[in-house]
Amino acid sequence: MMVEGGKISSGIVDVQTTSHRGFTPEEIADRCLDKIVHVSESAPPVIKEQALAYKGHLRHVLSYYMKEAINSDRTTIYNALVDAGQKDLAEAIRRL
Repeated sequence: MMVEGGKISSGIVDVQTTSHRGFTPEEIADRCLDKIVHVSESAPPVIKEQALAYKGHLRHVLSYYMKEAINSDRTTIYNALVDAGQKDLAEAIRRL
């Protein structure tokens, strides 16, 4: 439910799942971009083409920085495990 101007309205729910894995950075980037960039079907072809090209560029940028964030978080987890005396577990995390 969303509250807008004191009125309650139902929102749109989009559910996506995976099987035996999490989402990839590319999949999350696509979900994010669907919220950031929307191109109307009735948009002029030139505008539509430019917006879709921009969306494609943003997909690569978002994916790259999500991968960087994942690697940084794994470094943090690796170091915490090593500090806790769990070197084997830390190495398993590093190999992911």
